[in-house]
Amino acid sequence: MNTKALVAEFIGTFTFVFVGVGAIASNAMSGQMLGLTGIALAHGLAFAVMVSATAAVSGGHLNPAVTFGALVAKKISVPNGLAYIVAQCLGGIAAAYVIKLVIPEQVLVATGYGIPTVTKGTTVLQALLTEIVLTFFLVFVVFGTAIDRRAPKVGGLFIGLTVAMGVMMGATISGAGMNPARHLGPAVAGGGFENIWLYWVGPLVGSALAALVYKYVLEEKEN
Repeated sequence: MNTKALVAEFIGTFTFVFVGVGAIASNAMSGQMLGLTGIALAHGLAFAVMVSATAAVSGGHLNPAVTFGALVAKKISVPNGLAYIVAQCLGGIAAAYVIKLVIPEQVLVATGYGIPTVTKGTTVLQALLTEIVLTFFLVFVVFGTAIDRRAPKVGGLFIGLTVAMGVMMGATISGAGMNPARHLGPAVAGGGFENIWLYWVGPLVGSALAALVYKYVLEEKEN
């Protein structure tokens, strides 16, 4: 087991959840100055910089759905994949508890602890489909820009932009989780476990579909 890779996944996921939840809280505290675009960019930038920072050590997954896609495509072993997912979830949970130390409790309560949720007027099925499609986009981009040996050397830039794109589209439908650890961390810290299955099933299904399409349709076969 590569301990350095697990530490990298923990730190990277911690950063993503800390900045994501923090941006939502800061937006509330500033009178909505950031807005949805600012929140989306905060998520995207956090993911981009940490994917770039951890890629050489762990591959920069920072998301159980990304790791699951790599497992489906046989790009990572099962023991390592499961260890990655545990490290990511622990990173997300730790970040949510640290956020509670720096953001006033009343702000966190008012913003639902930044937990992705099915928004009012949206059905669970609509939210589930949104999570599937957005995570498909994310994992497809991960394969095309990082996992594929032909991928351009652009670090995590386009992966982060895909996260930002997903938040802009899906925040008002499903909360645009796209990452089980992004939901799990704040849910554990804030006690919001409603529809938690959705934020695992949706991203994992979307990830598996993207991995299968890329591996069996787009990937160049080795001779």
